[in-house]
Amino acid sequence: MSDHRHIIAILRGITPQETIPACEALIEAGITMIEVPLNSPEALTSIALASNALNDRATIGAGTVLSKKQVRAVAEAGGIFIVSPDTNKSVIEETVAAGLGSYPGVFTPSDAFRAIRAGATGLKFFPAEVLGPKGIKAMKAVLPSEVPVYAVGGAAPDNFSEYFAAGCTGFGLGSYLYKPGTSAADIRERAAAAVAAYDLGAGS
Repeated sequence: MSDHRHIIAILRGITPQETIPACEALIEAGITMIEVPLNSPEALTSIALASNALNDRATIGAGTVLSKKQVRAVAEAGGIFIVSPDTNKSVIEETVAAGLGSYPGVFTPSDAFRAIRAGATGLKFFPAEVLGPKGIKAMKAVLPSEVPVYAVGGAAPDNFSEYFAAGCTGFGLGSYLYKPGTSAADIRERAAAAVAAYDLGAGS
């Protein structure tokens, strides 16, 4: 996913009918890593619709993945990456075996190393607002430098610079970008602000 900005848009609660317009708005603004959490209505349908329509322009994945069975279902729907809320070794290993990117949620050094040993592609520091940049920076000091880390939960354009300074690679943005009922125009506007802040921080 090196050709993508390291921003994962989290469309929690989205319906299949909203999915393509929301994804188009994100792509137009420059966000091309898009997660549909599995606790959204008909999430696998949304993932299949988006991956079929947009796989040449975006990377579509699933979030809130809790089991090996769910990993397989996402792969069958055309998803390319898996985001899980916890450091579940069997989910990470199943994801890697399926050839998908694995981004498990971590909160402690023990979580982080368990995820790395299981083959995680990147780490989701969650909730980032509780850990804060200082907590993430302290953990980054002992983690392999090549493993990308994402601040999720509390990260927004106005604090991207603090998380970049702490060593974060990128961000997962949920309610900042989308809540059920958010229009495609509003998604595009918020995504553009996030891209501008990301590009400023990533380039510094």
